[in-house]
Amino acid sequence: MKNSLLSLVMGAIALPFIAGGCHKAPAEPNNLVIIHTNDTHSQIDPDSHDRGGVVRRLAVIDSIRRANPNTMLVDAGDVVQGTLYFYLYGGQVEQEVLNMMGLDLGILGNHEFDNGIDSLATILNLRHSPMLATNYTTAGTPLDGRFIPYEMREVGGKKIAFIGLNLNPEGMISPENCQGLGYLDVIATANIMADSLKNHMGADAVVALSHIGYNPAGLPGDSLLAVSTRNIDVIIGGHSHDTIDPATAEGSRRSRLRNIDGKEVLVVQTGKAGRNLGVITINLDSLGLGGHPDYSLIPIDARHDALPANRDLEALIARYRVGVDSLMTDWIGTATRPLPADGNELLNFFADYVYSRGAAIAPRVDLSIVNKGGLRTDIPAGRFSKGQIINLLPFRNKIVVVDVPGTDLKSIFEVMASTEGNGVSDNVRATYVPGTDHPALGTVTINGKPIEPAKTYRVATIDYLANGGDYMRGFLNGRRVASSDNVIYDDLISYFDGGAGTARPLEGDTIARWQQTAR
Repeated sequence: MKNSLLSLVMGAIALPFIAGGCHKAPAEPNNLVIIHTNDTHSQIDPDSHDRGGVVRRLAVIDSIRRANPNTMLVDAGDVVQGTLYFYLYGGQVEQEVLNMMGLDLGILGNHEFDNGIDSLATILNLRHSPMLATNYTTAGTPLDGRFIPYEMREVGGKKIAFIGLNLNPEGMISPENCQGLGYLDVIATANIMADSLKNHMGADAVVALSHIGYNPAGLPGDSLLAVSTRNIDVIIGGHSHDTIDPATAEGSRRSRLRNIDGKEVLVVQTGKAGRNLGVITINLDSLGLGGHPDYSLIPIDARHDALPANRDLEALIARYRVGVDSLMTDWIGTATRPLPADGNELLNFFADYVYSRGAAIAPRVDLSIVNKGGLRTDIPAGRFSKGQIINLLPFRNKIVVVDVPGTDLKSIFEVMASTEGNGVSDNVRATYVPGTDHPALGTVTINGKPIEPAKTYRVATIDYLANGGDYMRGFLNGRRVASSDNVIYDDLISYFDGGAGTARPLEGDTIARWQQTAR
């Protein structure tokens, strides 16, 4: 297995020195500044709390570039999915924005595959910057030839190498959306590539762009990557939406880890939705002499409106905003109070809606299970629109009903417990037990009774989870008995927009159906 992996990685290395090349920057000072983003999720405009926005982001980026001639802009994946810009235009807006921002390097996130591998290949034709994929193989797919496994940049007389590391698509990307994509073990591949770059190809430092999460339960993440490898100096992460702020004690601890040889590795991530920019400053003269990169996190908010805005970017967005605004002002219902996407009320409403819709398409439904990650934006108090419902649940999921053996249902709850629970219908109560690394399952009751291993349970859920998504592989042993005809956001829009005088309020209970319990 090791020799096979080595041959795959080294075979990929033979080409990219031609494809990736070695770029010289003129008149370099002693510093390289790397600006980084991750998980922006189509957040083109500021969010509902007036954070982020690509016009502000570019204004800050340009101000940093003016002060630092050696500046790079990189992205750690999930550029798309989450707002009406992706729903309406399929990723075109995001690529054009990145081009206008002057992105230097990027990698894929899992949501880049949401519209399928053919659509992804078409959209990537628009991107001007190189794309890294060190542990994905794409031969025989529409993505073949579109990625390089590393990039070497020469700055200030030093060679800085970049690699791109991605998560295992199994359990995270729908199989039909990534057919033919090959995956190489992320830590083994990173070790082989970083060793080749630093010890055989002259790299003075290796920077990994990753989309594997900081510390996912039962899977390799950035923290494990840092302590299980050598020759990687910086890990710029994504996927888990962690905001690693070095100005805090916790952020400082999480961002400074030690590799196999005891050398410090900088591990960073900016959160999500373009709310922050990460800025890494590498002193090129101190490379190899014990010097460590500096890191700061810049919140993107209204303070930056005073900076000169890029008028071309504003004009680009204005052309697309017309369609967005039409959906955002098509009112269909009312929320009696603000409903945050990460709150119990919205999650409980979603779970109970899936339960009721499942019961309408199949008899004798026992419970519902939904993923809290499926809820992507807040609903403010007052009127809400079709556009806000699509933003809330932007994925093209359908409600399905699955018969699941009790033993597999328990394994699904074990997966949910590792992330401190997920959405369940109101007849379910569950607990999780804190652990040194990740929580474990405590108790589960359905209609007041524990799960019976020999019983088959009828579960209303979404097709993404029914296909083993979010690592709920227990669903794969179930039998699908019914499916909704429409995607969830269309079902919900019909539910609220029932005609004149019949619109329903958006509200749910606030009970925590998953609770922490003592060890």
